[in-house]
Amino acid sequence: MAQTTEGTGGLPFDKKKRSWPNELNILIALIIIIGIFELLGQVLPYMNDQSFLFDTRDRFDSIFNEARLRIIILQVSIIGIIALGVTQVIISGGIDLSSGPLVGATAMIVMSFAQTELVNGGPNPKAVFGEWAFDLPLLIPIIVGLAFGAFIGFINGSLIAFTRIPPFIATLGMFLICRGIAQAWTRGKPVSFPTESYAGLGSGMMPVYWFIGLAILFHLILKYTVYGKHTYAIGSNEEAARMSGINVQRHKVLIYMIASMLAAFAAIILSSKNLTAQSGMGIFYELYAIAMAVIGGVSLTGGRGSIVGTVLGAMVFGVIQSGFTYIKLDAYYQLMAMGAIIISAVVLDKVRQERTSMRK
Repeated sequence: MAQTTEGTGGLPFDKKKRSWPNELNILIALIIIIGIFELLGQVLPYMNDQSFLFDTRDRFDSIFNEARLRIIILQVSIIGIIALGVTQVIISGGIDLSSGPLVGATAMIVMSFAQTELVNGGPNPKAVFGEWAFDLPLLIPIIVGLAFGAFIGFINGSLIAFTRIPPFIATLGMFLICRGIAQAWTRGKPVSFPTESYAGLGSGMMPVYWFIGLAILFHLILKYTVYGKHTYAIGSNEEAARMSGINVQRHKVLIYMIASMLAAFAAIILSSKNLTAQSGMGIFYELYAIAMAVIGGVSLTGGRGSIVGTVLGAMVFGVIQSGFTYIKLDAYYQLMAMGAIIISAVVLDKVRQERTSMRK
């Protein structure tokens, strides 16, 4: 018979029912994936004994291939910001498909308020508005972008909370609306030439710093605040949360507003990094953000997941993408493989839930 001790509330606690934190499982999976790509670099004949993440040819000052590490972190940081908001939506039992097109729409709108007047001594050839919109203080385009994101999130949340429309349908409709806004803003023409202060938001490693800072902030919020407790409660059992006095409708609206504002901020960083905004920005970003959250252990049924898991999921996603490029896998095969990985993550989540329920 299993050894038991007294647990919370005097209930028996079975040591055999303890499990590792899910985040530790993801970290182990990340290490295994890196090991697999390292092995492929040695085994595949056309790779010429290359290393995936380590410097084997004394090209760098450290043992790591710093260039590849920098690329991996940079390529996941902007979508990772979106994933932080998507994580909160999924934990609450919802889904958000509008974040990708929202990036495109926000980038177009924000860049219009972040343009400089003179380009190479002449007038800005990509100007959207008149002289009043040139060289505005940095705070103005940021506020415009976050306000637009909050507005889209308010509509999403209100539709889901008050009209009972399934989140999939409500955000799918907003997906099309935002993509239309992005294309209609300048009739598909790119918006370019931002001010120096705006360009600085996404220069160098700044996207990584923004991602890490926001991840720490929302980890603390979800873990230690009433907002976080209510989010988990709604995702675990919405009716029970309502009966316990939580204003479920208002909280859902708030969750979707925060998620959309994070997507809008990601658009600000992306357009700043690229020094231009295009209507096609953000394609597949909503799916990649959901994939990062799911790979990171966020349950699609709601009520379970963490920001730490999503950050690790983003790293797994980035390593897999970079690894596929490293072994020279064709782009269409990469899409197929990523789809298979997402399905596998959902299946594993389902198996994990069934095992957890059997142990109870």
